[in-house]
Amino acid sequence: MVTASQRWFGATGRKVPAVVLAGTVDLDGALELNDVTDDAALRAAHAAGTPVVVHVRSASEIAAALARPEVACAVVTDETLLAIDLTDQTYG
Repeated sequence: MVTASQRWFGATGRKVPAVVLAGTVDLDGALELNDVTDDAALRAAHAAGTPVVVHVRSASEIAAALARPEVACAVVTDETLLAIDLTDQTYG
């Protein structure tokens, strides 16, 4: 199931897909992270209106990234991850 869910890209006034394939969306100005363990960086970026994107490699990493309200989108390099059912991944 391909999700059409979108999230705000920081305070830019623009929305982006919740999960994007690397290189398909302009990420200029975003804080790019490899995980969501740095609470201070996530909160500071959110407070400043800076978009936050997280580079992920698995369905569980997508779920973890999108569980954070500060995250605009999860960026994947494996196109098959675009078809992840986020509802099933979150609620089983």
